[in-house]
Amino acid sequence: MRLDSRPFAEILLDLTNVTEEAIETATRESGQAPDQILTYLVEHNLITEKERKMVLGAQWGIRFVSLEEEEISEEVLQILPPQVMLEFRAVPYRVDGNRLTVAMANPMDVFTMDQIREFTSFESVVPVIACESAIEEVAHRADSAADDLRERVGEIIEGIGDAGEVEEVRTIEDEDDASPDDAPTIKLVDMIISQGVKQGASDIHIQPEAEHMRVRYRINGMLHDTEWKVPKQAQTALVARVKIMANLRIDEKRRPQDGRISRRIGGKEYDFRLNVLPCANGEKCVLRILDRSSLGLGLEQLGFAPDTLARFNEIVAKPWGIVLVTGPTGSGKSTTLYSVLAIRNTGEVNIMTVEDPVEYQLYGLTQSNVNVKAGLTFAEVLRAMLRQDPNIIMVGEIRDRETAVIATEAALTGHLVFSTLHTNDAPGAIQRLLQMDIEPFLIASSVEGILAQRLLRRVCPKCAEPFVPPEKSLRRIKFPEDQISKARFRRGKGCEACRDTGYKGRTGCFELLVMTDEIRGAVLREEPAHIIGDIARAQGMRTLAQDAMIKVAKGETTPEELLRECYSQ
Repeated sequence: MRLDSRPFAEILLDLTNVTEEAIETATRESGQAPDQILTYLVEHNLITEKERKMVLGAQWGIRFVSLEEEEISEEVLQILPPQVMLEFRAVPYRVDGNRLTVAMANPMDVFTMDQIREFTSFESVVPVIACESAIEEVAHRADSAADDLRERVGEIIEGIGDAGEVEEVRTIEDEDDASPDDAPTIKLVDMIISQGVKQGASDIHIQPEAEHMRVRYRINGMLHDTEWKVPKQAQTALVARVKIMANLRIDEKRRPQDGRISRRIGGKEYDFRLNVLPCANGEKCVLRILDRSSLGLGLEQLGFAPDTLARFNEIVAKPWGIVLVTGPTGSGKSTTLYSVLAIRNTGEVNIMTVEDPVEYQLYGLTQSNVNVKAGLTFAEVLRAMLRQDPNIIMVGEIRDRETAVIATEAALTGHLVFSTLHTNDAPGAIQRLLQMDIEPFLIASSVEGILAQRLLRRVCPKCAEPFVPPEKSLRRIKFPEDQISKARFRRGKGCEACRDTGYKGRTGCFELLVMTDEIRGAVLREEPAHIIGDIARAQGMRTLAQDAMIKVAKGETTPEELLRECYSQ
């Protein structure tokens, strides 16, 4: 909708049945401001609240929606918790790819728009205007639906132990073949998966215990128990259903199995990487949730400081060399590399990856899985890839000397190579390559940059409050004393939106080592990691802790998170 440039009175006359005399009276009695005039007209029953919103929407160039006449899907409604809808006076309205349209009482509230963007992780949040009473009605309806969902789950779990359940699940090869009367297990698995996505989980754990099946979600890096305790007699049927969805063998119970599941939930496409592992009490299923749309967010959405991002963009735009991303498992290395590949995937270059396993499947890339049983190691696949005329290669992880040698030689022969290492910081990656017996001249000549990273939990924007950290806490993180008075420390007191944790979502902290001439010289001399780190810091490298400290000072995260992620590794 375009901004209506007509005079306010003309818009009012066009969209309502109010008279010119009434407008003149309202102007005289209330003042010249359009909002004051509209409020006067509503209070004197000369226009309706709906007409008021229509006029405001026309003025602002924002579409009006009548929620009473619209049907919002249950999947879309579950994007925001009902209490958050009431707090923000906003409800999710439509989803189109990675764009969320939100019906708001005040679509000009930029702060609330930013909070919704943080809560949902959609790349784009577009407002439309709606009546506040209609928004409240939708929120209360969603709250009732959430209660109904909990009741439905309870009913399904109660009826899940029927005899013959396992056979029924085995005969259903695809969800599309299932009718509403099909096995309760199918409905339960679908609910476990969809609720995991809607709660922002990165992993879903379906774990066999001695007396029941335990369901847990990993949210913001921490595992949380659900209230669902699945009866033990349903264990075989539940695991069989998950295996069928991933096209795995349901009769194989002695060996681990890996598979993939694709689902559309809440208007977005998700991939799930499944691992099934035999354990003492049965088979445990872990699903890694892979949100394809998150790769289109761009590096700037991952938490990079502007200066670090600018230097990193320069490095990844080079035509050749090695770029390494380091950090422990779960620190977001794959997301960073996939985001880089998405940027470089212009169609003008041949991009190839070798992974264990392929996580995100990106259009336009040639992606290969490692298969050790078939003799396809990282080194073997990488060697074959070099005969496929690649411009850019991504190696999931450098684990051994052979892979490292091929990668460095590929970089020296005109290829851009991305890979990961498990080290605590950026200088440690050089030490790790030296420990693999890679010649110092190969490292100095091929490596262009090393990025170390961690993920920090964000302070929940809904329940955030200012606070002053104890002096002892600030000393432990080495927070500069002269910056304490300028800092904007915040913490979350806990609410429904963040599951009473005080945190909602995560952001990255980064340490970027750029291979300058001085650092290349230190590598050739085989200087230890701390010497290389000293040189890099003298040249402006910000350490992980220093980068995290900036986020603490801005109130994005807390001193406890900095300690947990940057000082406990």
